[in-house]
Amino acid sequence: MSRPPTFTPPPGARAYALRTARGEFAVVDAPVADGVAPKGTALLLPGFTGSKEDYNPLHRPLAARGYRTVAVDGRGQYESDGPETDESAYAQAELARDVLAQAAALDTPVHLVGHSLGGQIARAAVLLDHAPFLSLTLMASGPAQISGSQQQRVKLLRDALAVMSMAEVWEAIQAMEPPEETETGESGELDGGLDDRDDLRRRWLGNKPAQLLVTGRQLCVEPDRVAELAAVPLPFHVLSGSQDDTWPVPLLDDMALRLHAHRTVVQGAEHSPNTDNPLDTARAFADFWDSAQDRR
Repeated sequence: MSRPPTFTPPPGARAYALRTARGEFAVVDAPVADGVAPKGTALLLPGFTGSKEDYNPLHRPLAARGYRTVAVDGRGQYESDGPETDESAYAQAELARDVLAQAAALDTPVHLVGHSLGGQIARAAVLLDHAPFLSLTLMASGPAQISGSQQQRVKLLRDALAVMSMAEVWEAIQAMEPPEETETGESGELDGGLDDRDDLRRRWLGNKPAQLLVTGRQLCVEPDRVAELAAVPLPFHVLSGSQDDTWPVPLLDDMALRLHAHRTVVQGAEHSPNTDNPLDTARAFADFWDSAQDRR
């Protein structure tokens, strides 16, 4: 589960419901920094069980590089509404059409970024219609299904959701996790631990069970569509941490070669480079976007 350092948008960013032809989607929209020449706009898609807040650490450094960033909750994800039980609403093609509608609502060509599950949804959107996009960055998102160990974790979650409420599943997840080390201030109070856990719980409870069931299943059966994607005339970027147990790093290296993509390995990061090492991740994004725009 991704753990953003804060659920509060950075100064200057605006949280609101983006109206699209396919409904409203909760976003955090961060403008270009004052005094910086605008270079472009990026649409940022989170991963499985994640949310738009996972990109909070990237908004300010990317604003300083001239990029407006719009992070979005997908349908049925945290603060974006969706059906409780209608699984057809969360088919990958439907979520991909949502992304096209989000890009259209921003009314400007965008650099598209997808983390993990969000990367595979982003790929599906580009394969439907690449016209709204200036580039595609796949962050810790592999060519096909997730690793066997992660498939087992998803199966456990799906089995739990079949017989338990979201609140009960949350308590079960917490019971299975090792206790986290926390720092203690002079007052003796825990430094952020309880507030962080409350925010994570609130996010978890905001997810629609049908969304988790369908997207979790999709992660376990996703086909390899790299050859299809390589035929699309867009600049590609494959970014990952130096370790990843969801898609092994050598698999991501090979995918980058097959896509003729720019490749970035973020040191000191694992499956969530955006929260593990946000400054290096933001720098890699902006450097790639600069080069992609230079090629236009």
